[in-house]
Amino acid sequence: MSTDSTPLQSSAVINEAVQTLRDGGLVAFPTETVYGLGADARNPEAINKIFSTKGRPANHPLIVHLAAPDKFDQTQVDWVPLVAPWVRDLSEDALKLVNAFWPGPLTLVFKKDKSVLNKLTGGQDTVAIRAPAHPMAQELLRKFKGGVVAPSANRFGKVSPTSAADVRNEFEDILDLMILDGGDCELGIESTIIDMSSGDKAILLRPGVITPKEIFAKTGIKVYQAGETKHERHELALPRVSGSLRAHYAPNTPLRLYAPGRVLDALSEFPDTKSRVAVAVWDSESSLSEDGHPSVHFEEVEVPSDSSGFANRLYRSLRDLDQQGWDLILFPEPPPGEEWDGVRDRLQRACFGSGPSSSSQDSN
Repeated sequence: MSTDSTPLQSSAVINEAVQTLRDGGLVAFPTETVYGLGADARNPEAINKIFSTKGRPANHPLIVHLAAPDKFDQTQVDWVPLVAPWVRDLSEDALKLVNAFWPGPLTLVFKKDKSVLNKLTGGQDTVAIRAPAHPMAQELLRKFKGGVVAPSANRFGKVSPTSAADVRNEFEDILDLMILDGGDCELGIESTIIDMSSGDKAILLRPGVITPKEIFAKTGIKVYQAGETKHERHELALPRVSGSLRAHYAPNTPLRLYAPGRVLDALSEFPDTKSRVAVAVWDSESSLSEDGHPSVHFEEVEVPSDSSGFANRLYRSLRDLDQQGWDLILFPEPPPGEEWDGVRDRLQRACFGSGPSSSSQDSN
């Protein structure tokens, strides 16, 4: 039977979740980004459950989540003993990133230690690791005393969950799934992923809330785009990571983007749609007019015009609109700038994978 809890977690509930993980079960838990579907990273049978429950391809790697060490009176925590069992080499730059951004929404990719299961790396020689900042995730991981793999707690390729209710709706048929309710996620999109496995370059594999500009400002480390340097390994040789398929984060309702001031043009471009269209508009702009499109009924949905607010509401908005029976969802193209790259990435993949009969995920 599904075990749901309240946002104010008791130690007994966390202890039950820890025991569930030790017994090879799955536990959905909150992070500051999205809710994760967790399993013991050292248990191959438990990892298989994640792939089968999500319908996730076996070659699509998982991220290992670790607890932050207790600080006590230390001015800087020592992450090395926690990370070392999972990686072959921990460079000086990687440690700078860890110390600057962990716990937080930054995932780092390393050459994996030989003890790391191939099942969780998708058969690659690299492993992705992060330390989530959500206090409930930290308590769970600290009490578990080990690594937990935790992709987003949704069916593969679909919209990520940002509340416990989203997880329950997604997996209502999985009766033995334990769900920890930590309230709504603070950030709303998945972590930034940086590849450190080459040893000499930091390469952006997935944009997120933490931007290359912020990384440089805090650590002095330049983050390169994939394919940006001629000395870099060929782009095709870069590690596969979560959320890197062309179709991902997708609603069942067709989703498209429109250029600034071009909503009505966008409606004209999709004559095959029926008559009900949801149009997301910036909260800083005036209302649209239906003049000129008498056959189309559209409803405006305001979205935040700041990047962090937009990210926080993105998946919530997509999930809510997806359940309202619209024929088409239109979202504004995010403006230029690194701070928008994370949501731009999610929206582009969501557009490609959207639609009730889309087989885009299978074709990636």
